[in-house]
Amino acid sequence: MKIYKNIPFAFLLVFGLIAGACTGEFEETNTNPNEPEVVSPSLLLPNAIQVSADRYWGHSTRYQRLNIDAAMCWIQHIARNIYINSEGDNYEVPVTISSGTWDNVYRNSLVNFESILKLSRPGARYANVNYEGIALVMKAFTYSYLTDVFGPIPYSEALKGTADEPIYSPKYDSMEDIYAGLLADLKLANEKLTVGGPRVDGDILYNGNILRWKKFANSLRLKLANRQAAKKPAESRAIMQEILANPTAFPIFASNSEYAALNHANVIGSRNKMFDVFSTRSDWNISSTLIGKLLELDDPRINAYAKPTPTGEFAGLPNGLTDEAAATFVASTIGDRFLDPSAPSILMTYSELLFVLAEAAFDGDIQGDSQEYLRRAIAASFEQNGLSMPSDYMSRLGTINKEVIMTQKWIALFGQGIEAWTEYRRTGFPVMPAPHPSSIFTNNGVLPTRLEYPLGEYSLNSSNVATGVQLLGGDDTMRTKLWWAE
Repeated sequence: MKIYKNIPFAFLLVFGLIAGACTGEFEETNTNPNEPEVVSPSLLLPNAIQVSADRYWGHSTRYQRLNIDAAMCWIQHIARNIYINSEGDNYEVPVTISSGTWDNVYRNSLVNFESILKLSRPGARYANVNYEGIALVMKAFTYSYLTDVFGPIPYSEALKGTADEPIYSPKYDSMEDIYAGLLADLKLANEKLTVGGPRVDGDILYNGNILRWKKFANSLRLKLANRQAAKKPAESRAIMQEILANPTAFPIFASNSEYAALNHANVIGSRNKMFDVFSTRSDWNISSTLIGKLLELDDPRINAYAKPTPTGEFAGLPNGLTDEAAATFVASTIGDRFLDPSAPSILMTYSELLFVLAEAAFDGDIQGDSQEYLRRAIAASFEQNGLSMPSDYMSRLGTINKEVIMTQKWIALFGQGIEAWTEYRRTGFPVMPAPHPSSIFTNNGVLPTRLEYPLGEYSLNSSNVATGVQLLGGDDTMRTKLWWAE
């Protein structure tokens, strides 16, 4: 398989920024006023946001659906009842999940955010601090997604195909260095984003609401600081405390109306990708692991996440069964809220932020009542799903500890399989049950810890991917733990 990545960075940037290369009178004579030489940020921004959201939430192309076919199954939110041994549920995935994620995120998302930064910086043709800030936030979100999936990746030298000294084979950076860069970019984004400042067009996430972009920047910065806290405790505490100590300078999500989600319309091409997949195929059921936990807690969110079986009961399907064994089960399918073509593609929720604060308070990294943060996080998750939290729900949880916090976060992250998978790989929670006797898992039976690098990197960027494997600290397999693992 030949996977193009490095050279197209240059071609895409050149195509996006420069329409012609001639000079002198010939250039003036042959300039078409209807085809501008420079594409404006407003034209680049929508597709860049769309690709990031699409690849994170639920891409619809078969053999490239990282969230649906891999992460949501691995984290036991859903389970497959067919094609189990070829599309993720038994820990075996097609190589196209890796290459499709890598190539599209770099070529169709990150390259455009980088172009927006160049076009909108001071002195540039479209100088605009708010475009700069938005691009920095989305670039940080997208790079964090990519490094949390693969580990060390091209970062500091990526997207430099049109630099004065172009780089076509970018080096790999450590996750520690990437996180440092992302946290710095998010702080800079908050500084640049100016409420009441210059207008932005093409913002399909927040429709030009700069205050909400600031809240996303600071909420994401809190999340990334917390994620690395076990490895860089002093620095992470300082970041979190800086944000929480000054809500005027560093506003964060304050309700479900503010979280980051891409809204959709019931129009072909704009519909929620989960609708496109789940409404046309019946290959998935709700995992017995999730159903079992929701039933144990008598949790009303089961009505949002799942449909009852024809007998009116909720039942789950064990993960990793053979196709023949899966056919003997009658299990719940995904709930109607996720079959709505206009349902949003979620990037980060208010509930998720509150779970971050609950964990940070429990670990002593910030001040505050961890149990109160947890209560608010769960209540926000119920509200997000159109439900009210039962008044006695907290009493059902028993003693509040890190396992309880992270298990509740896992429940709340239904749909955000990649995020739940990341948190499991980082903390080890929730504790997964023993496999069903009829389950058969590959990857030595280890729930995957990462994706392997695309095959194209070994042919197009071989020396640098070798360095990336060294930085990984283990083999390029789905069993090597990532930097932030506790």
